[in-house]
Amino acid sequence: MMNPSVAAGQDKVSASPLASAGGLADTSGLVGGLPYRLALAGGWIDQPFVSRIDPNPPGSMTVVSVEPDFRFMERSGMATSTRRAAERLWGPCLPDRDPASLVRELYAAENEGRREPSGAQDMVGICYPGVSRMDFDAAVDGGVFPVRVETKDDPQIASWIERVIRILPVAQRPAGYNPLEVKRIDAFWVRRLGGSGRECWDAIISRDLRGLGHSFNETMEAWVAMLPGTVDHHSIDIDLAAILAWYRKEYGSALYSGCGGGYLFVPTEREVPGSFGIRVRRAPVRGCDGGIASENRGGIASENRGGIASENRGGGASENRGGIALENRGGGASENRGGGASENRGGGA
Repeated sequence: MMNPSVAAGQDKVSASPLASAGGLADTSGLVGGLPYRLALAGGWIDQPFVSRIDPNPPGSMTVVSVEPDFRFMERSGMATSTRRAAERLWGPCLPDRDPASLVRELYAAENEGRREPSGAQDMVGICYPGVSRMDFDAAVDGGVFPVRVETKDDPQIASWIERVIRILPVAQRPAGYNPLEVKRIDAFWVRRLGGSGRECWDAIISRDLRGLGHSFNETMEAWVAMLPGTVDHHSIDIDLAAILAWYRKEYGSALYSGCGGGYLFVPTEREVPGSFGIRVRRAPVRGCDGGIASENRGGIASENRGGIASENRGGGASENRGGIALENRGGGASENRGGGASENRGGGA
């Protein structure tokens, strides 16, 4: 079923123009310096009405922080509303503070007064560099914030993601669209959903394309089973299910960027006509003089079990100005200017 526009012999994808910084125009004045995020497998496990049904928590979700090389469509599953909230809160750059504290601060700012709050995965994807796995357990913080965030800001992993995840624009969510009109939350599917996020993380770390694709398919199947409005809704005038089925048959797997369409993520090393790639955001933030100034390429592990614990195993200098417990196992300097451990169980900033 290969699209006839693909020339014979072009089975491998050349590096995306956006996957390399060389020759890129500086769009920061137009787009700003705050990142976007890709929501990969496990989406919706960050919502307490889902995670509380998990028979074997925690359930996981994986996200990728994305350089703002151009404007993504609004209402398309790219955390654009969270990004706008971040800009109102902090301006065009991320503050130089612990990502875990930024997540809580941004969550409180965006969701104040909202009946159906955005999940913490939106904030994690913006505030943490690289690729991150979040583990959610409704017994901790009511499932609002992850029990643990594990992050990899590794050049080889970033390059692999940039090469194999191809992105196709499909359609914006319609105004007034609500994917939660029908809920069929079931423990069997919640467990599969939470497992897909962990499978996605493991596949990325090991650069296993088949495993990545399987995690995408598991997520979509769980969405359709529990929240059918994510792909089939009276306000959507295109056949999202048929589009998904075509790309799954042709390339083996596919995942929508969010409910109601948005973009379609296709994990493949083949050419996908009409697709584009992204650049994974590395620390520090591009184009932000006051942004995050330190790099951690050994992996950031941030753990929260009622408060916030931030752990750095890379061995470099680690500084915490926010009064949050911080651990550094690498033997380097560790500094806390905030006055000791701070615990937050209320889910606010």
